[in-house]
Amino acid sequence: MDSKTKFEERYSRQILFRGIGEEGQRRLAESRIAIVGCGATGSVLSSLLARAGVGWIRIIDRDYIEPSNLQRQVLFDEQDAAESLPKAIAAQRKLQSYNSEITIDAQVEDVIPGNIGDLLEGAQLVMDGTDNFETRYLINDYAVKNNVAWIYTAAVGSYGVTMNVLPHETACLACVFPDSPRGVVETCDTSGILNSAVNAVASIAVTEALKFLVGAKDKMRRTLYSLDVWHNDHAEITVDHPRAGCRACDEEDFIHLAGEARPHITMCGRNSVQIHERNRAVDFLEMKKRLEPHGIVRCNEFVLKFWREPYEMTLFPDGRAIIKGTTDAGLARSLYARFVGS
Repeated sequence: MDSKTKFEERYSRQILFRGIGEEGQRRLAESRIAIVGCGATGSVLSSLLARAGVGWIRIIDRDYIEPSNLQRQVLFDEQDAAESLPKAIAAQRKLQSYNSEITIDAQVEDVIPGNIGDLLEGAQLVMDGTDNFETRYLINDYAVKNNVAWIYTAAVGSYGVTMNVLPHETACLACVFPDSPRGVVETCDTSGILNSAVNAVASIAVTEALKFLVGAKDKMRRTLYSLDVWHNDHAEITVDHPRAGCRACDEEDFIHLAGEARPHITMCGRNSVQIHERNRAVDFLEMKKRLEPHGIVRCNEFVLKFWREPYEMTLFPDGRAIIKGTTDAGLARSLYARFVGS
């Protein structure tokens, strides 16, 4: 069987759908997308888009797999959690195992103003699999400034929400939410999360992505769409035009891209703080020897785990770290300085 026949056979049921057809499937094969975050939402997004035949997918995630992820993060298994694999690496392995004909590029990185340009360069579309508004506003600034489409997607409890952002055509995230939510904000740690809510809203976002990638922009939704799978509710708010006076769309004031007002990010649902103001190579074997007198150490080529009660540190090869057991950024920094170096 030649490569053309294999391609047509693999995607035959998708090609039969008139909205895609042979031409649309070829466009998908030539498409390049980036998915920022590969937790609950990101793993569903990447799984569906890889199976659909998107030719090049960059998966960017700063985190590692824990047992509590397995309830909703569909790409990972118990062995991945036991090894504390970075989510991007585990996702790449799993996605390539069921579609070896596409390219999966894994980046174990935290998306920040200093690297977002390099990480998203070349992507026609950016998909949101993040868990915090700081990163979403950063993506939004980059997308509006560089005229790159992106799709906002979030889920918590039984609720999901998604919105297509087509810069200078539709409203952007800052048009709808000029400022980050204030006061008490629900997270998966405080309100839990249903895997069905994640799958429902991510599936909707993937359908919108397919429309964009095959050239059916006229079919894309111009609303902020939300649904609650437990209470059987859904709602839509029109976002078909940029808002006059929008900081990003109208005034081109990209404060998040400039790095202004960016707080130290507390990891969602993990009582953890990330130390990301480092960019230096770490020799895991040397670090293991240094830390062993002070606690329990385990490492592989991707992460080093260090336990010293009541804290747990996960150290990455570039010097970035996640300190678990506190939400105090000052304490997390002091622990990092004490055990890794200042």
